[in-house]
Amino acid sequence: MITVNPDGKIMVRRCLVTLRPFRLFVLGIGFFSLCFLMTSLGGQLSARRPGDSPFTIRTEVLGGPESRGVLRRMSELLELMAKRVDALARLENGSEPHRAAGHGRLAVDRFPPGAGLMERIQAIAQNVSDIAAKVDQILRHSLVLHSKVSEGRRDQCEAPSDPKFPDCSGKVEWMRARWTSDPCYAFFGVDGTECSFLIYLSEVEWFCPPLPWRNQTAAQMAPKPLPKVQAVFRSNLSHLLELMGSGKESLIFMKKRTKRLTAQWALAAQRLARKLGSVWRDQKQILVHIGFLTEESGDVFSPRVLKGGPLGEMVQWADILATLYVLGHGLRITVSLKELQSNLGVPPGRGNCPLTMPLPFDLIYTDYHGLQQMKQHMGLSFKKYRCRIRVIDTFGTEPAYNHEEYATLHGYRTNWGYWNLNPKQFMTMFPHTPDNSFMGFVSEELNETEKQLIKGGKASNMAVVYGKEASIWKGKEKFLGILNKYMEIHGTVYYESQRPPEVPAFVKNHGLLPQPEFQQLLRKAKLFIGFGFPYEGPAPLEAIANGCVFLQSRFSPPHSSLNHEFFRGKPTSREVFSQHPYAENFIGKPHVWTVDYNNSEEFEAAIKAIMRTQVDPYLPYEYTCEGMLERIHAYIQHQDFCAASRPAPAAARAPPSPFVLAPNATHLEWAQNASLAPGAWPPAQSLRAWLAAAGRACTDACLDHGLICEPSFFPFLNSQDAFQKLQVPCDSTESEMNHLYPAFAQPGRECFLQKEPLLFSCAGSSTKYHRLCPCRDFRKGQVALCRDCL
Repeated sequence: MITVNPDGKIMVRRCLVTLRPFRLFVLGIGFFSLCFLMTSLGGQLSARRPGDSPFTIRTEVLGGPESRGVLRRMSELLELMAKRVDALARLENGSEPHRAAGHGRLAVDRFPPGAGLMERIQAIAQNVSDIAAKVDQILRHSLVLHSKVSEGRRDQCEAPSDPKFPDCSGKVEWMRARWTSDPCYAFFGVDGTECSFLIYLSEVEWFCPPLPWRNQTAAQMAPKPLPKVQAVFRSNLSHLLELMGSGKESLIFMKKRTKRLTAQWALAAQRLARKLGSVWRDQKQILVHIGFLTEESGDVFSPRVLKGGPLGEMVQWADILATLYVLGHGLRITVSLKELQSNLGVPPGRGNCPLTMPLPFDLIYTDYHGLQQMKQHMGLSFKKYRCRIRVIDTFGTEPAYNHEEYATLHGYRTNWGYWNLNPKQFMTMFPHTPDNSFMGFVSEELNETEKQLIKGGKASNMAVVYGKEASIWKGKEKFLGILNKYMEIHGTVYYESQRPPEVPAFVKNHGLLPQPEFQQLLRKAKLFIGFGFPYEGPAPLEAIANGCVFLQSRFSPPHSSLNHEFFRGKPTSREVFSQHPYAENFIGKPHVWTVDYNNSEEFEAAIKAIMRTQVDPYLPYEYTCEGMLERIHAYIQHQDFCAASRPAPAAARAPPSPFVLAPNATHLEWAQNASLAPGAWPPAQSLRAWLAAAGRACTDACLDHGLICEPSFFPFLNSQDAFQKLQVPCDSTESEMNHLYPAFAQPGRECFLQKEPLLFSCAGSSTKYHRLCPCRDFRKGQVALCRDCL
């Protein structure tokens, strides 16, 4: 049983009365001021470098004027608190006799406890004063220590004159003037002292030599590479759908597409696994950053997904994600700048400093928007790791536009070029630019039963127009009038409430259809007709795969950046001779008809001929799930742009080329007794070298011989010996930067070699030059790969 002393209750009550609100206020202000100053001091003393303990105090900062000022203010305030508490205690004791006269006996009862409490307060004040004295002692000791350290390192913290680090002194000067321009420098420990500049420039960046008095153990211990893991094909895509996220209409569209094609991806993985057999495939850690979907880039696509906007980019990105995942690689997907910064290890600040850790990804797939974002936030790490980047680039980037200095000097600079990447790092939607890598996408593949059903269900007089936006139909009344004489015309033009006036009344407009319903419409139609725009989209391949004939217009003159607003500013000089050049050149009749729409008779004759033509559903192998898996597998396993690139050999010191003149004396071939070039991919034995006619680009010269231009073979041809083997009379040989070299100029009989490897280019021509062109064979249905590339 617990008993309570009534006097005890009275004592507690009276103690509480004694500590009146004003006194509590004074004590509270003092306590919280102490906490605030300790917090401020902690912030001053703990400007840590990455890897320091949270409690580490750096002597370099401790001696700084701001820290000394904080310590002094803290000491002065603690002394002031002690004096005020002492005065409060005296005031309390002095007021007790007056209260005792008014309250009689109670004053005697409560005085001893009250006096004891005041004594305790005075003791606390004395302890606080002692702490102030000790802090001041620590301050004085630290100042002496810092002075000695500074004296000892003064000579060691001067910018060294080391020829191996020619930029060191200049970078130190820059740091003196600008180190406060970005908080990231303070994050890495820069505090305005010479030592901190040199530590940063030698250990975080690499402009200065390591300081001999620094502990080099951590700097020398590079992270151990993770053990290699074999990639295993995946058939269940549920985890990929989770990785893709949600919240944007574009992501919802991509997830629906991936889910719909799951069975085809699984079957394609089984087929490719059987084809590759026991070939070891390294599992790569891959970051996919879809820059055009970030809010910072505007994300103009997501709001238009349900309003007839372009879907080609989202189709391709969905298939890229599925390909990388099915191939068995580790995948991280980001669609926001914040996610990108977190995954890369971007330090806080404005993006001038390197990453806080080694890049954890073997490959990064992104687009031009993402490329720009990475450059802005990775600092020097962008230059270090850009060889791991693959840029999804629909229309391609030619070498003349990619090389910053050359583009600036020769008028090729655009808003999208000048990245100084290996041109093969740019990956296109169609194989129109052999200087780049062909990424592609997939179309749904039909089995034999589905193909027979489609052939039996086709309407011989039904046409579907390629164009979901009303603006595409504007001014096309003449073509539609001719077509309407022979066929029932269907459209899929988006509208909200009223029928678009650009669509004639005789057209049956279904509005914007979901992809499965659009596929069903194509399976019934005989003709899929384009009106010149959009360029090079996936829809014509889908129509051909569903048994339609694709009719498109021929452009005369061809469209390019010189005469068409759509191509202006794009980093390519490519001339487009039709709405869909791939369909025209790689598929052709009877599936694809390209005619002059300005010639009404030719247009009408084509309609009549198409109605009499019977075609089966057709899909090129490179646009099947298996074809895309095969192609991207080969890229990942063989393309390595981080290996040190060899300089283009000069004429005077180039080794003899391993070529022999072909029996018909028209071109060079790889000699059978020549050793294979180690590490070369595609394998060098597939190379064939031709001297193009004047004014002919290597892209076209190789196609003329049923081959593909292969820019990675240019270094083998970049020698005077190659011209001699082709019996080209070179009176002089010069080495210069020009995207048309190596080449032969007929007037003057001059031979020119390439000085800059990044400018080796299949594209480009001049009537002045006969270009020396490296060509190769290719696999049937897979133009990106040579016959021995797998």
